Amino acid sequence: MESTVVLALILLAVIYLYMRRPRRHFAPLPPGPKKLPIIGNLLAMPTTFEWETYDRWCKELGSDIIHLEVAGTSIIVMNSTEVAEELLDQHSTINSDRPRLVMVNELMGWNFSFGLMAYGDEWRAQRKLFQQEFHPQAAERFHPLEVRVTHQFLNRLLEDPKNYVHHIRHLAASTILGIAYGIDVQEENDPYVDAAERALESLGLGIAPGVFLVESIPALKYVPDWFPGAGFKRKAREWARYSTIMRELPYAAAKEQISKGTAQPSFTSYSLEKLAEAEGVADQEQRVQSTAATMYTGGTDSTVSVLSTFILAMLANPEAQKRAQEEIDSVVQSGELPRFSDQERLPYVTAVVKETMRWKNVTPLGIPHASTSEHIYRGYRIPAGSIMVPNIWAMLHDENVYPEPHTFRPERFIGKDGRINPLVKDPDTALFGFGRRICPGRFMAFSSIWIAVASILAVFDITKPIDENGNVIEPTYEYIPSMACVPAPFECLLKPRNALAEEMIRSMASENP
Repeated sequence: MESTVVLALILLAVIYLYMRRPRRHFAPLPPGPKKLPIIGNLLAMPTTFEWETYDRWCKELGSDIIHLEVAGTSIIVMNSTEVAEELLDQHSTINSDRPRLVMVNELMGWNFSFGLMAYGDEWRAQRKLFQQEFHPQAAERFHPLEVRVTHQFLNRLLEDPKNYVHHIRHLAASTILGIAYGIDVQEENDPYVDAAERALESLGLGIAPGVFLVESIPALKYVPDWFPGAGFKRKAREWARYSTIMRELPYAAAKEQISKGTAQPSFTSYSLEKLAEAEGVADQEQRVQSTAATMYTGGTDSTVSVLSTFILAMLANPEAQKRAQEEIDSVVQSGELPRFSDQERLPYVTAVVKETMRWKNVTPLGIPHASTSEHIYRGYRIPAGSIMVPNIWAMLHDENVYPEPHTFRPERFIGKDGRINPLVKDPDTALFGFGRRICPGRFMAFSSIWIAVASILAVFDITKPIDENGNVIEPTYEYIPSMACVPAPFECLLKPRNALAEEMIRSMASENP
């Protein structure tokens, strides 16, 4: 009986997808792999490291824009910054929507997040609220917090270097929760960190492309939970609890501290202070809560990815590590750690950060846009409702822009004058997205990564470990594909560069308990 029902559902799905196939107009679609009737490229779609397959297809077809169709859904892959900027920046009015994301937004409750919600008035309001507190000048208010949590992070590395990934996660959570809510993170079993990690893990599962049929047939979301094949409904209900807890728990704690007068400066405290004389406070407060939660969603996993990649890069490129340390030693006074005010005088350290983010970028495909109306580009038809996928990995590994793109070479960003070369395309132009969907927290994100990298290099040597037989333990350099790609687990040695460095770490940590 159950198998009959499932077969009936599949038949209905095929009919539904056939009926909603877009009508063909006079202009051709962009080139793409050969499509099968009804299901299109469904059987050929990659399930892992998709960006590499898309890049290969583009090269085989001799085009930096291709079209795919998966069971009636139109997908446009943009394989160069030129195409992405023209479509997503210059034509942002019609290419700034998001795919519907039935599982995540409608069943799991993530429709509060302006990073995932549809383009419209609420999106504009939340993004404006975010940008008011995180434009470059405003973001500088949080530099002292970023320095404080970085110094604490260095001490944890000193005490327990083998668990460096755990310490990076703690650093990321401390930074974002401090900036968003003014909350100090506990060393172990922090309830706010635990709630967020469960929510982010479920988000990654729910947003994975091609996993849930409800994305192709939205009507399935009305199927009763007990119906055969409706296991996704039960998962969504459980995962929705996580997103709710993540959104409400730290916000309630921040409000309590504000009411007691013990709150540290944060996005929440600044935003609520401005609401004191505003009208429609209830709606505005809900917006502050949602925007703060979105901030945490976007900042934690990316920090873990970048700093883990930095450590991996230093293992593979000891000469780059040495050059960066020599630069720091020549600029930063003995007995002190780097400050943000040193950044302009530490161009090679900045180049290391840029190259780390380019070499193994966090989100190879970004977060897809969606087109709201049909339009013509380069003589090709871009169907309305197309999922617009920027292949950021391909853009940052374009050998015409970055020679030897798979090699870690920070010096590519240094000019003859020893400064950052403005003629070399900054990875930021692709890393943080495009158009009206560009990450509004990009200035804060870069600054928190920069101070962490500069501080690690100032006091630690990062080397490969040796096994009991005296053999060097090489990392695999493999990556785990996800929303935010991270290196596969690897071992490393993090040792203080000298006795003064160790003393300085302990001293700074005691000043910033």
